[in-house]
Amino acid sequence: MDDSFLVTGGARLEGTVGVAGAKNSVLKLMAAALLAEGTTVVRNAPDILDVPLMGDVLTGLGCSVTITGDEVRIDVPAELSYQADFPAVGRLRASVCVLGPLMGRCRQARVALPGGDAIGSRPLDMHQSGLRALGARMGIEHGMVVGEADALHGAHISLDFPSVGATENILMAAVLAAGTTVIDNAAREPEIIDLAVMLNQMGAQVSGAGTATITIDGVDALHPTEHRTVGDRVVGGTWAYAAAVTRGSVRVLGVDPHHLDSPLERLTQAGAVIERFEGGFSVDMSGRPRAVDVVTMPYPGFPTDLQPMALALAAVADGHSLITENVFEARFRFVDELIRMGADARTDGHHASLRGRERLSSAPVWATDIRAGAGLVLAGLVAEGVTEVHEVGHIDRGYPRFVEDLRALGAGVERITGERVAGD
Repeated sequence: MDDSFLVTGGARLEGTVGVAGAKNSVLKLMAAALLAEGTTVVRNAPDILDVPLMGDVLTGLGCSVTITGDEVRIDVPAELSYQADFPAVGRLRASVCVLGPLMGRCRQARVALPGGDAIGSRPLDMHQSGLRALGARMGIEHGMVVGEADALHGAHISLDFPSVGATENILMAAVLAAGTTVIDNAAREPEIIDLAVMLNQMGAQVSGAGTATITIDGVDALHPTEHRTVGDRVVGGTWAYAAAVTRGSVRVLGVDPHHLDSPLERLTQAGAVIERFEGGFSVDMSGRPRAVDVVTMPYPGFPTDLQPMALALAAVADGHSLITENVFEARFRFVDELIRMGADARTDGHHASLRGRERLSSAPVWATDIRAGAGLVLAGLVAEGVTEVHEVGHIDRGYPRFVEDLRALGAGVERITGERVAGD
């Protein structure tokens, strides 16, 4: 039975909180280790469920994976298996990122269609079309993405949308393809830069990461490396919005504030005082936040992963907010849970309209994905009474030490077992 959180409203968050490595980077860095025989070490790995899940995926491909504290050691054999079966892959959407490295290294791959969060459709069409442009034959057979190639060659690939996953898979396949590959309309996220830095440390020749055009000059082979994962901007942004929602004062360490320019700018508009410094930032909100509009967009726009936090802020802000979701169509399932807590909110297509209330009211609510779960905890912090947030296993997949960090900042949060909920 899944654990739940009991969140007591009314606390003002104050203090300092650290941010570990990015979930959306470390899993891709682990997959990139497949590209070179030998031992690759990934440091600053977050203590979240997805890291050992990805370890299971790599173990199934023939690797030996050891996780010690924030360090992941991946011993990659000379001969890899190229089949990632469903038992491991089905629990982890990000496991599809092994597709590119397997095609680059083995010239074939069989990867089960992955599971993951219920936030909408995330088709693999662009992944497949990009790999086809490199010379691979791709298809879906018996619930698996299947690829094979006699050889891979450079190509000019223009993405219809700056998909992070497609950019990463094409990039990791192209580093071992003959010739030059150019990816136009590439994703620009900091996690893409982090991956490119690690690949270059392994001997790849990648330039332009962080811009809309990435150029890859293929090499014959890569070597193992050691790499430190970039700080998690989504976790950092969650703490920023938690401070604003609770009218608190929080100092966040371990993340580049420039990776959060758009979310922090919205908080400034809402009335927060933001101080940026090397390796972190602080947020101070002395009064009720003002309503602001938010539009999610690919980086450097407002990240879809912080949309639930923007909704939680809008639910208690002074005035009317319009939140527009342009990335994942099912993210507004979160609004139904906010309404359960008394939020004055309604949705219309990819827009959510909210008129803020002074406070919300406690209610039993259910997390549908990692970020929705965190957003519900933020809402519970400004609700009268005690809010039960169910299915918090989602939150564990993205937030290390979430309860401990919240309590250290002064929040009243308790983790309870499913059995206790049933007996209440």
